[in-house]
Amino acid sequence: MSKQDRDKWNQRYAEDSYRKTNPVTLVSDWLPKIPVGRALDVACGAGRNAILLAQSGFEVDAIDISHEGLKRARQTALEQGLSINWIEHDLDEPYPFEPIYDLIIVMWYVDLELITHLCQCLAPGGYLVCQEHLVTDQEAIGPTGTNFRVAPGTLGEAVSGLDVLLYEESVETIPEGGQVASARLVARKDQRKTT
Repeated sequence: MSKQDRDKWNQRYAEDSYRKTNPVTLVSDWLPKIPVGRALDVACGAGRNAILLAQSGFEVDAIDISHEGLKRARQTALEQGLSINWIEHDLDEPYPFEPIYDLIIVMWYVDLELITHLCQCLAPGGYLVCQEHLVTDQEAIGPTGTNFRVAPGTLGEAVSGLDVLLYEESVETIPEGGQVASARLVARKDQRKTT
């Protein structure tokens, strides 16, 4: 990410203009089906999903570029007595993720190469849960640039080595108003695979 992106997110969190606090529905719906273990929340922002993972008993690493988002996340975790390993890092730069995660979540952060790499960071039997804005010709909320959306079919292609349990692409009206176009994926690494 550029310094401009970092500054944008720091400003949004500092001004409290990004107020989403509920975990993403895809995460909360699938979490009861996934055995508790070690989890990674990629581009965690203010930690709304990482907090849910920790509340559910996971040992959580959560990574994001925004100092202000992580500051808010740390405070929320502290208030709830939760221990989470918060990592400030620009995901455009390499990071030494290890193949130890039983669950990796990537919500609304588009980097298909990173997602392919993260598949290798899953422990045997580990799950990847991912939701991205989808390229569409319909009017939809979210980013307008195609760099911040996935083209149809590409999210599924990025995890070709995993067993795909759920793959959906849709344009849906949301309760807050407007439409959201998204690709949703839940995939699992084979129990026998070690790399």
